[in-house]
Amino acid sequence: MNSSFRVHHSQFTIHNSQFTNALLVVAKRPAPGQTKTRLSPPLQPNQAAALYECFLCDTLELMRQTPNVQPVIAYLPSSEKVYFAELAPDFELILQDGPDLGVRLDNALTHYLQSGYKRAVIMDSDSPTLPAHYLATAFEALEKADVVLGPCDDGGYYLIGLNRPSPRLLREVQMSTPRVVADTLALAAEEALRVELLPTWYDVDDAAALARLAIELTQTPISTARHTRAFFATHQEIAAMIETSQ
Repeated sequence: MNSSFRVHHSQFTIHNSQFTNALLVVAKRPAPGQTKTRLSPPLQPNQAAALYECFLCDTLELMRQTPNVQPVIAYLPSSEKVYFAELAPDFELILQDGPDLGVRLDNALTHYLQSGYKRAVIMDSDSPTLPAHYLATAFEALEKADVVLGPCDDGGYYLIGLNRPSPRLLREVQMSTPRVVADTLALAAEEALRVELLPTWYDVDDAAALARLAIELTQTPISTARHTRAFFATHQEIAAMIETSQ
């Protein structure tokens, strides 16, 4: 057990030991003014929080489509266990622990890899249109590779997966910069780790990505990101706000 990871036993129990793969999503309780702040403007803070909740619900549905995995929400803040338990009663919950994102990711992945799981993948919760088969492909990649990365076109990643703990890849990379993938690959090379890259996708962090999402939803089947799609359908004024912000 990684000594820096304090397991909150009241928050976490392995219920499905038949699974060898763990699929985690990083999530925060939506809150106006605290969630997706870079989407305001063009959105109002309450709209940004509501939209993020739609992203999260769509992400949970993508995870449910991935076969033979233990689905997990790595959540914040600590006071919101009940919210997440009600949102996804079929998921395990684990409280994020650590002073920054890299440490929290490492702690969560390392815990699962040291708890009997052969492969662990952790993903973001703001890529609602991510093709579902990318998640299954990530686990397939880890049968041969040591690391799998799902790059974003802004230089970050929407997903990272490991088949053994690799703390440097997470703790020594400055997150939320255009060099996240490049720096992760460099560290993997230093550690002699085999890396497999998934197709590039995007996360919705700013007005430009929001506009891209709005366009994508007009070009994809209605089953794609149904919660996010419903949000746009009931907030048609957002399309005009997006155009104004460009």
